[in-house]
Amino acid sequence: MYSYEDRIRAVKLYIRLGKRAAATVRQLGYPNVKALKVWYREYEQSRDLKLGRACNWQRYSDEQKQAAVDHYLEHGRCLAGTVKALGYPCSETLNVWIEELHPEMRHQVLGNAAGVQHSPKLKQAAVIALCTRQVSAQEIAQKLAVSRPTLYNWKNQLLGRETASSMKYQNDSSPDPEQTDLQRQVESLRQDIRQLQLEHDLLKKANELLKKGLGVDLPLLTNREKTILVDALKQTYALSELLIELGLARSSYFYHRVCLRKPDKYATERLAIKDVFDCNHRCYGYRRMQAALGKQQVYLSEKVVQRLMKQECLVVAATRRRRYGSYLGEISPAPENLINRDFRATIPNEKWLTDITEFQIPAGKVYLSPMIDCFDGLVVSWTIGTRPDADLVNTMLDAAIETVSNGDDRPIVHSDRGAHYRWPGWLLRMKNAKLTRSMSRKGCSPDNAACEGFFGRLKTEMFYPRNWKAITVEQFIQIVNSYIHWYNEKRIKISLGSLSPREYRESLGIAA
Repeated sequence: MYSYEDRIRAVKLYIRLGKRAAATVRQLGYPNVKALKVWYREYEQSRDLKLGRACNWQRYSDEQKQAAVDHYLEHGRCLAGTVKALGYPCSETLNVWIEELHPEMRHQVLGNAAGVQHSPKLKQAAVIALCTRQVSAQEIAQKLAVSRPTLYNWKNQLLGRETASSMKYQNDSSPDPEQTDLQRQVESLRQDIRQLQLEHDLLKKANELLKKGLGVDLPLLTNREKTILVDALKQTYALSELLIELGLARSSYFYHRVCLRKPDKYATERLAIKDVFDCNHRCYGYRRMQAALGKQQVYLSEKVVQRLMKQECLVVAATRRRRYGSYLGEISPAPENLINRDFRATIPNEKWLTDITEFQIPAGKVYLSPMIDCFDGLVVSWTIGTRPDADLVNTMLDAAIETVSNGDDRPIVHSDRGAHYRWPGWLLRMKNAKLTRSMSRKGCSPDNAACEGFFGRLKTEMFYPRNWKAITVEQFIQIVNSYIHWYNEKRIKISLGSLSPREYRESLGIAA
């Protein structure tokens, strides 16, 4: 139990130090923060303290007091551990019991000796030595036999907390202003050079690891890509520098680093996707890719397939803009447009579409004339040649007629108003086979959109992505012919239930 004088001294010092309990306890060595605040509240209410105990606590027997103190001494002298083990009393009460039964241990319980009063002159000399020191603050404190925090508390009392104490040794010789300015400029240039080198290394690593161009905008990279760059350069630069330069949050970096170190659960699926993409003219998007994987018993969602294809850079070539073409005029009467842009057919050999497209390669020009069935997009017949003459379309028509010569099917054959479909040979073959002619309106390619769509898919998937400089005309014809066979037999068509045209007919029991 503390005397009246001890308690009133603590309260007054607490008020003088601006009600900073920790500083008061540190300077006096007693009591704890909680007891000091209790004393202050009592003093604030009556402007004085009671002569008796500082606080009232529950009455305990002498045996309970002795048992609590013995437990404290025998179990590591831990106040909190004793209170938790016995269930009584509070830490402050146990402190008082220890002082009553073992007064010689007071400095060990409180962690400091009783407060020692220092003269104002000693404090002033200590503060002057601190602010104009040639040695460290710790050495000054040891010389005065006080602690280093006490030394700074004296400085705060005499000069105020806002006054900064010198943290470096004073140097009598003042530096040359020109030299100081030159050093500042040199340091600024060094920082600029380091910043430029950091940007250069980031761009270089983005090109090497992420296959990005040297002009890539680093803030636009994904957090996963930024994490890869940070891991690649963190041996050279500080982590904080890299994160600030890339605009990457520290938590995001550690999250993606853990994700990158995990084994790839889609490793097998990535190989399957690459194989399907390469074996199908590199023209499958994520929907047809998902359908193709389903045939191999590999089941992934569309989003996962799309993400894996993006990560593996499996991108379908974009469609090129079509060159301008003009209609040259009529050469003879044209039949009516019976299709009228209705390219749906309920049965095979109900509506056929035909046209001619040109392939221009370094070795020469190649022309394709197909016959498309509107029922499922099957290429019924086709001819490939180097001249867009009557023989090209007539041969194709003869092959198409052979597919229906033994049946009663008499499809409508729709074409544009080209001269190939008005020559006597074409008209005679149409008449003998009892086929119905239909033609698009003048200069209106959408009237034959389904056939034009086939040409667009063929060129986007097979023609545009490749370089044909080393390919001869004969080789190119074989490549186009192989593509059409693949188109009929294997190429997945989403509208047919992810089946090829031939597989679709087989599923319906129709002979292709």
